Amino acid sequence: MKVSYFNTSKLFANLKMAKADGSYLRELSKIECQDVAKLDDFGLKALYSSQQITLSEIIEDRHYNVINIISSQIPVQFWCDIIGEKNIAYVILDRLIHQSQ
Repeated sequence: MKVSYFNTSKLFANLKMAKADGSYLRELSKIECQDVAKLDDFGLKALYSSQQITLSEIIEDRHYNVINIISSQIPVQFWCDIIGEKNIAYVILDRLIHQSQ
């Protein structure tokens, strides 16, 4: 079983650099192939537009077949505000909440 831990802020910073150097899709693929991925410290700061899309891509690629663990000090009911764009937030939360057990 492949398990990975990601500090959310550092993950977004690394993926931003990956976009700049052309390795973004390869980095997303590495995340996608993990059986379990934990995003830690979600919501310490609001997401930028590019981070909203990145999170949406990660969750969309992973939500059917694998386990996503997101830890946060912020209650889930406030995650829409953290994510930002309401339509993207609803898609992300729908994937996370309706696939949770």
